[in-house]
Amino acid sequence: MSFQQIVNRLKEENEVLLIAHNYQRGEIQDAADYVGDSFGLARKVAEMDVPNVVFCGVDFMAESAVILNPEKKIIHPEPMARCPMAAMVDIDRLKRYREENPEAAVVSYVNTNVETKAYSDICCTSSNAMKVVRSLEEEKVLFLPDKNLGNYITRFVKDKEIEVWEGYCGTHDNITPKDITDLKELYPDAEVIVHPECRPDVVDIADHVGSTAGILKRTIESSSKRFIIGTEVEMGHRLKKESPDKEFYFPGNPFCSNMKMITKEKVIRSMQDLEPVVTVDEDLIEKARIPLERMIEVGRGD
Repeated sequence: MSFQQIVNRLKEENEVLLIAHNYQRGEIQDAADYVGDSFGLARKVAEMDVPNVVFCGVDFMAESAVILNPEKKIIHPEPMARCPMAAMVDIDRLKRYREENPEAAVVSYVNTNVETKAYSDICCTSSNAMKVVRSLEEEKVLFLPDKNLGNYITRFVKDKEIEVWEGYCGTHDNITPKDITDLKELYPDAEVIVHPECRPDVVDIADHVGSTAGILKRTIESSSKRFIIGTEVEMGHRLKKESPDKEFYFPGNPFCSNMKMITKEKVIRSMQDLEPVVTVDEDLIEKARIPLERMIEVGRGD
């Protein structure tokens, strides 16, 4: 039997929903019930009447699914598939900051672990980050953990004192302006679209900046036929499926090895055994749900 056939059988036999992030391997995306960004997938789980979910992404994504769906069994095929940027938050340091700056609001990117969310006032995605920060009554804001997204926000939100944590996504931070310009010389008609996790000097030369959902939307709606895309290379699989008549080029071939730790074999094993189950302390779930729900109340970005 093919991978797709095995997955389809296990979905039915074990009442399993299979979801995959845009940076997952193409064959896993193809077999998934839903493909999308991390928080969008966590919310999709809440909409589905299914007891078991195999979540193909990195650790914080599966945790977010647990926080929003504590009654469901969330299964992560590879617990060692962790996000290095999420791990750049020192919880003790964050606690000290809160104690020393009681007037400040702590805004955490959804790309953070559950402990970070639990000590945050509100969360945000890359698409609604500016809207979230603007919605705050506080004049002082700590944004964490991604310095590039944080610096991007400061370009547009001028009425807040924004402090930015020194974390970063290595996959996006490694994309350089030269990577972009080298491709632009080869394809001068290509539209440049980058993720806000990219460095400021990369953002400066982009035609558009957007989340993975924003990148997908722009490439579908644009009349351009060629695109230089500044995000993880596996996004190309999704883009090509949605726009088969268009061409996509990835500067520097940005690759997330943590995402690729999930393989077809691990997906099958997880769907068969319904393990490993993601467990999160109940007290942390309650604390972390509050900033997520506050973000949902603010709404999506433009």
